[in-house]
Amino acid sequence: MSLTIASLFSVAGKTAVITGGSRGIGEMIARAYVENGARVILTSRKAADVEALARELGDAATSIPADLSQMAEIDRFAAEVARLAPRVDILFNNAGASWGAPFETFPELGWDKVMDLNVKAVFFLTQRLLPLLEAAATPESHARVINIGSIDGQHVSPIETYSYAASKAGVLHLTRMMAKYLAPRHIAVNAIAPGYFPSKMTAGIADHINEVALAATPMKRWGTIEDMAGIALFLGSPASAYLCGSVITADGGYATTA
Repeated sequence: MSLTIASLFSVAGKTAVITGGSRGIGEMIARAYVENGARVILTSRKAADVEALARELGDAATSIPADLSQMAEIDRFAAEVARLAPRVDILFNNAGASWGAPFETFPELGWDKVMDLNVKAVFFLTQRLLPLLEAAATPESHARVINIGSIDGQHVSPIETYSYAASKAGVLHLTRMMAKYLAPRHIAVNAIAPGYFPSKMTAGIADHINEVALAATPMKRWGTIEDMAGIALFLGSPASAYLCGSVITADGGYATTA
C-alpha cells in the first residue's frame, strides 16, 4: 500500500452528496471536493443560491434544490440523486437551521423547524440513500456518511438556542448509533463538530457574544475554509479508513478547553 499524500488523502473520482451545499460550511466542502477531483451533488432550500454555486464550480457540480425538512422532499431528492448517480461514495449531512428565543417564549415552530432539518433529515436522507451508499461500499473501501454537528452539542451555549443545541447533541449521538449499525454494511459514519466558522448562522449572533467567544478561543481566530476543507477531505479519504463513530471537533479550542 502506498503511504503518499496523493494516495492516502485522495477523493478523486468519488461522488459526494452535500446538503446545505450553497453556502457556509457546505460551500467550503463542495469547493474542496471539486478542487480535488470529486463530483459533487449539492442541495439547498434556496434554489437560486445552490444553482449559482453549481454553475461556478463547473461540470463537476450538480444542484438539486430541495427542502429537506419535508419528508416528501427527502424522497424526491433521493430519487433525483439515484437518477443521476449509480452510487454515492460520501454523504455530507450538513443542512441545518437554528432558532433563538428566551425560555419563556420559545415557540413550538422554533423547535419543530430545527429538529426536522437538523436531526430527522439526517436520519431519513441517509436511509433513503442507503442503496446508493451500499453500491459504493466494499470491505476494502467503505462508503462514508459525515454528519455536521456543532460544539453546541458538546457544551452549554451562551445563547438561548434550545432546539439547536439539543439537535446537535442528537446528531452526535445519532452518528454513533448509525456508525455501529451501518459499519457491517461497509459504511463508515463519523461527524464534525465545528465551532465558529463564517456563515449566515454565525453572522446572526450578536457582536458582543462573538467578541467574548473569540477572546475565549485559545487560537484567537475563527475557522477558515482551509480548516474545514482539510477535515472534510480526511474523512472522505482512505486516511480515515479506521474511524467509525468518531467526532472531530474543530473550534480552535473554544469549547474543548473551557
